Amino acid sequence: MSEGAGIRDGDLPDDLTAAEAGMWQAFRNGTVYDLSSGDTVVDDPHGGHPWGPERTVRARIVCWLLLDGPPALAGRVSALKLTGVQISGTLDLAGGTVVPYLEMKGCRFEREILLPEARFTTARFVDCSVPRLEAARVHTEGDLHLPRCRFHNGVRLTDAHIGTDLLMNQAIVYRDRSGRSIAADGMTVGQDLQAELLESHGELSLRSATIGVSLSLRGARLTNPYTRLALNAPQLTVERTMYLTPAGVGASMLSGATPARGTRIQRFECQGGVRLDDGRFGDAVDLERARFIFTEEQELSLRRVQAPELRFLGEKPQRGKVVLSGARVGNLVDRASAWPGPGNLHMGGFVYENLVPHGPFPLAERLEWVAAATAEYNPEPYERLAAVLRAGGEDEDAREVLLAKQRRRRESLPLAAKLWGYVQDWTVAYGYRPGRAAVWMAVLWAAGSVAFAHASHPPLKGGDHPVWNPALFALDLLLPVIDLGQVGFWQLRGGWQWLAAAMVLLGWILATTVAAGATRLLRRN
Repeated sequence: MSEGAGIRDGDLPDDLTAAEAGMWQAFRNGTVYDLSSGDTVVDDPHGGHPWGPERTVRARIVCWLLLDGPPALAGRVSALKLTGVQISGTLDLAGGTVVPYLEMKGCRFEREILLPEARFTTARFVDCSVPRLEAARVHTEGDLHLPRCRFHNGVRLTDAHIGTDLLMNQAIVYRDRSGRSIAADGMTVGQDLQAELLESHGELSLRSATIGVSLSLRGARLTNPYTRLALNAPQLTVERTMYLTPAGVGASMLSGATPARGTRIQRFECQGGVRLDDGRFGDAVDLERARFIFTEEQELSLRRVQAPELRFLGEKPQRGKVVLSGARVGNLVDRASAWPGPGNLHMGGFVYENLVPHGPFPLAERLEWVAAATAEYNPEPYERLAAVLRAGGEDEDAREVLLAKQRRRRESLPLAAKLWGYVQDWTVAYGYRPGRAAVWMAVLWAAGSVAFAHASHPPLKGGDHPVWNPALFALDLLLPVIDLGQVGFWQLRGGWQWLAAAMVLLGWILATTVAAGATRLLRRN
């Protein structure tokens, strides 16, 4: 019987093996075709136990059923549901349109699966052993499920369009010849991309991908000792949250749920660089308890990222860099112990609107955080921190930050300017502690009053002068704007004249400092 005749009347083709004939009938019936033996060791698709011809079907017959299969039996919906089946040859559905429902569980593929530009409603490969999945520009109206599968030479989903969810939970993917484990540049996922507890050995590439809801890499382990990046996802768009957080292990729980108390968890761990430059995230980027293991040249790059919230709550990288240059976030939720040390943090142009520390994060440590990000003096991180603190009503802390900025700037000045900076700091704290200036004015006033009490002070004009008052005279010198009617009526000579000039100069400096401090206070109120 020819293949065409078999398709038209639904009869079995003559050249089918017994396993293929059973699959053919199960397809027409829409039922699961299960060839597993019941022995978990033998049935493990990733194990070394051989499967004989009684469990093997040809890839050509599978493609025949999916692309041009026989009609369903009366009252049934045709579907290909295989369990514990070995597929020999290359499953080539490139460019085809697959209408029947497709589900393969615990299957073993001898050669790669080719799905470029194929169209599916929903396709599910669960706990399968696959040499390679080649699915560039594949299109599904519903889900593409690949959980617990092992791909020995990578997965390619470049420019794929997944209508709803892409699931890769607990999958294990090894790199291809180009060094990529998963190449999904330009991919679009309508809802969630879930790759929880994923093991990736190579570069996971999501350049310019778009995720309609959330991207979950909870508990994933990304390892790439071969090239610079383990996660390469510049210009990634996630409409809600990207999770690089822990996942529960060995517990029956809903994907994405917070592990119950007592549940063993696995952190997100990345051995290799991470690049999320120019990413756009609708809700947050969550790095809670994430572990990054870098070489000196590798980095967690968040350049120009935009998100309402960044939860920087992972472990401090022991080596490598964290780069936030040009990033813009609303809430910066962080922990003091999460940030790397001096020289390994870069925050030029980093804009955040609110600070939400988890645990103690005193101002002294916050200033060390800013200093760690500025190997050379840069006023911008200090001014951003001061602005955020001032907006939160912490005006005193904001002044401390700006004072720290001036002290940091002083270290970059020439010797003469540096010495003058020390004088300004010691006397009036660069004007950020106006109370100190007021104390100095009081001290100078008292000292001047005592000194001028012993000064020779002949009047400039005989008979036309007020009564000599050394205290008012000293105060009149110190207050540059207010005229108390003492200066200008008495003639001082020698050292007393120099003392008066010095008090006028110091009065201008100190009075300006006090006025500036009072203005800041009034502005805050």
